[in-house]
Amino acid sequence: MSKKRRPRKLETRITIGIFLTLFSAMIIYLCIYVHNNEQVLMSNSYNSRQKILAKENLRGSIYDKYGEVLAYSENNGSTDVRIYPYKNLFSHVVGYHTKGKSGIESFANYYLINSNISLTEKAENDLKGVKNPGNSVYTTLDTNLQKIASDSLGMFKGAIVVSDVKTGAILAMVSKPDFDPSTVDEDWDKYLAMSDDNSVLLNRATQGQYPPGSTFKIITALEYIRENPDSYKNYRYTCNGRYTNGADINISCFHGSTHGEEDFFKSFAKSCNSSFANIGMSLDRDKFGKTLNELLYNEKLPLDINYNVSKLTVDSSLSDYDMSQISIGQGNATISPIQLNMITNAIANNGILMKPMLITEVVDANNMIIKEYKPEEYKRLLSEDEATVMKELMAEVVEKGTATKLQSEHYTAAGKTGSAEYNGNSLDSHAWFTGFAPVDDPKVSVTIIVEGVGTGGEYAVPIAKRIIDAYFGVY
Repeated sequence: MSKKRRPRKLETRITIGIFLTLFSAMIIYLCIYVHNNEQVLMSNSYNSRQKILAKENLRGSIYDKYGEVLAYSENNGSTDVRIYPYKNLFSHVVGYHTKGKSGIESFANYYLINSNISLTEKAENDLKGVKNPGNSVYTTLDTNLQKIASDSLGMFKGAIVVSDVKTGAILAMVSKPDFDPSTVDEDWDKYLAMSDDNSVLLNRATQGQYPPGSTFKIITALEYIRENPDSYKNYRYTCNGRYTNGADINISCFHGSTHGEEDFFKSFAKSCNSSFANIGMSLDRDKFGKTLNELLYNEKLPLDINYNVSKLTVDSSLSDYDMSQISIGQGNATISPIQLNMITNAIANNGILMKPMLITEVVDANNMIIKEYKPEEYKRLLSEDEATVMKELMAEVVEKGTATKLQSEHYTAAGKTGSAEYNGNSLDSHAWFTGFAPVDDPKVSVTIIVEGVGTGGEYAVPIAKRIIDAYFGVY
């Protein structure tokens, strides 16, 4: 009888061993997952740990790069009050801490609700019946540049992103219409009732998806250079104000402008739709689609703040009509200001994109550093040679093209304007500009969209000049 039972005992032991192994593997995986996603799990609105920490700790402060307070909390004896000294100025990038949280208040929430002071200090605070001071974060934001960008955009809808080309630091981020984050609770229902076009909660800088207009010619030009590395300088085109191809394709230059004899550089500088439609029709569509993906289309962006992915598929199945439209930034082409700013930064930084950053360090109440964020290379978007040519093209736009209003005796600049039609009406257009300065040693980039006002050269470029002037201390 004992001999018959031995196989069953062996099977039982094997089964138990398998289950113990699986259970151990699950425990190990769970521990690794919790460790790697600790901040995300802590910030989840269903995590009751947040409520416990809120009772123990006073939410930490948020500072700009120079130590200006952008958000802080006070306890009035019964409740905590979150105060935003600049009210609407940083509404989207700093965000709000209620109703789900947004902006820096959201992705830095883990640090802001925790306190890293010593256990002795915590015990003393407990005896006094006061809350522990939460950790604080220092950001990359420059209050002066933020104010100039916001004031320059004025009452127009739109967005502005200002970045440090070499580090990826976001110096300013403006989205309008904006809101006062201190009154989000009271105004929440009103905000939710707004249409998408008028939504104040939408961060247009990172979540807005716009037709890029002629700023997209940066991508079309890059693809042409890639497909014609030895002959792009030989490109010639005669612009009579209109490009036609068959019965369906009929593209005109802005306001019917006639540019005459053009080479590749003049076509770009003058933002000739006819020439770029002609260029676009010559491109390999599968290769163009690959370049789009390399420039962060249809891809996750290296951002901590909430954003929307720009989606655009170009392949051999794309019709000639759609290709001609996309080549000049119309049709199905859309982009967010932050993505266009990242492409601009990569060009300015010899092809390498630095990861956009909004936080430099986290400190406790005693100003001891808990965590530092260093500039980090994300990836190469284009080769150094390609970046050099693109810089030359964009410099021509300021020197001889549609962005001459950006010229300054104090610095050189490069960029690309855009007038993006929407509503199917050639009279309705968003004004775009994206660029950087100085040309030889780029330090700062600016990307701007002003909704529904007209041309980039007339509306967006002057805003860019005010911001770049302020960056270099030109008044």
